[in-house]
Amino acid sequence: MDDIIAAQPSTTIQIVAEFKAVNKSFETPVNIVKVLNDISFTIPKGSFTILHGPSGSGKSTILNTLIGLEPPSSGEVIINSQRVYDLTSDQRAHFRNSTIGMVHQDNYWVNSLSVQENVALPLLLAGWNKRKAMFLAQQSIIRVGLEKFMTYDPSVLSGGQQQRISFARATVIKPQLLVADEPTGNLDSLSGQLIIRLLQDFNTTHKATIVLVTHNDDLLDISDNIINIRDGHIEAIDPRTTAVKQKKRKLNT
Repeated sequence: MDDIIAAQPSTTIQIVAEFKAVNKSFETPVNIVKVLNDISFTIPKGSFTILHGPSGSGKSTILNTLIGLEPPSSGEVIINSQRVYDLTSDQRAHFRNSTIGMVHQDNYWVNSLSVQENVALPLLLAGWNKRKAMFLAQQSIIRVGLEKFMTYDPSVLSGGQQQRISFARATVIKPQLLVADEPTGNLDSLSGQLIIRLLQDFNTTHKATIVLVTHNDDLLDISDNIINIRDGHIEAIDPRTTAVKQKKRKLNT
């Protein structure tokens, strides 16, 4: 794949992820249900991309396909020039753990582990030395302002605190691609704003590519690349203007 495409005569855009004619169908006892229909799009490196659409539009299937959990019925998914589904399931798990950070709407904790140990888990699974992994987990928790909770059971924290710890875990490996699945859906407005600011800061400070999956129209103005999904189709793709990017930076200050 040629991962450099011309946006303007004097500008090039690097592509971190791409869907090429992706289809997904599920077979039921009575019929075949087509969930994704010929989905094609690119995610520019360093962008803040929003996958936007109502519930049931296919956003979650696209997300799971993007991160290597849901093989498409046909088509290709490419991340950093790697055809994701050319890999075995074990290879995809390693690729996902080393390349992609994931913030879920519902957090998944190992309840026998402390907050710090849960944040260190992606590093430990990747084979990092425990002392180094725990140090980096501590630094990641400090960045979200919750260092006093490092020894706590994460399930006793508030919803907003748990989501910030989830962000700390997702970013402890400094991923090139950070995917957030409705991360504010279960939060009050103030906690939701804190999560959005963390995503914006990670995008601008670490030059990471963000993919935010949401049905919330109020979040669209923070994006510089919107992919609208409806009924398993791409309804529109809206690469935003420089003015929107400037507005996004202002929201982050």
